[in-house]
Amino acid sequence: MQITLQSSGPFLFHENLPQLAERGVRVAVIIAGAWLLSWGARRVLRRVRTSAMQAMNKRGDVSRVELDRRSATLMSVLGKVATVAIWLGALLMALNELAFKIEPILAGFGVVGLAVGLGAQTLIKDWLGGILVLVEDQIRIGDAVTINGISGSVEEINLRTTVLRGETGAVHVISNGSISTLSNMTREYSYYIFEATLAHGAKIDRAIEILRQTGTELAASPEFEPVILAPLEIMGVDSLSERGVLIRARIQTIPSQQYGIGRELNRLIETRWAAEGIGFPRGVLPPQ
Repeated sequence: MQITLQSSGPFLFHENLPQLAERGVRVAVIIAGAWLLSWGARRVLRRVRTSAMQAMNKRGDVSRVELDRRSATLMSVLGKVATVAIWLGALLMALNELAFKIEPILAGFGVVGLAVGLGAQTLIKDWLGGILVLVEDQIRIGDAVTINGISGSVEEINLRTTVLRGETGAVHVISNGSISTLSNMTREYSYYIFEATLAHGAKIDRAIEILRQTGTELAASPEFEPVILAPLEIMGVDSLSERGVLIRARIQTIPSQQYGIGRELNRLIETRWAAEGIGFPRGVLPPQ
């Protein structure tokens, strides 16, 4: 005797038990398949992580800790996206096996997805911008940068935001999707630009000679020799104006060390030029 369960519910219990059992087995297979796919995706991402680390370290001079942090952030996001996609597909397949009409569900997902997509455009743009910043190795922790006109040292590189610490200590949080201009002052090396305006009639040749000697001494000193990458480059007389004669030079240092070198260079030059009687233009007297 065949037993048939009648029901008006979505599980259609009017079917016979073997058919219900078969549906249950299919749902179990779908769940097991989704679990295997999620596990396989995580394994693949772990293998891809090595290639991602190599891509983010094209120049071969990034610390292992920073590479691990960047690649972990990127792989975590990709893993979450893959997991959500796999289990969402499995859910729809399981509902279909249980005789639910998934067409209205798909239509609802479409409407919800459209609404979420429109509302989350900025968030998605930030994520994509963060992925590009990480993969292309545009900036690193500790770099001195200017982003959208805001200058500071990079403290954090997240998927959605980049955090800068300004010279005054202020923290600037910048959305990665809003980055339109980025200047990295400490990529591979830095320059300190020396500028000085001397009075007309000053001993320009002697001033340049003192500048060159001072740069050579700094490069040979035990304190600064490890951080100076190239000798002081004298650009000479850069311009003439009513105020005086502008002299420019620059010195190449390892990243982020240019300011300490520049302060010492300025101190020595001011003392030595003053000893030689090389003067600066007279300042304008304040109104009486």
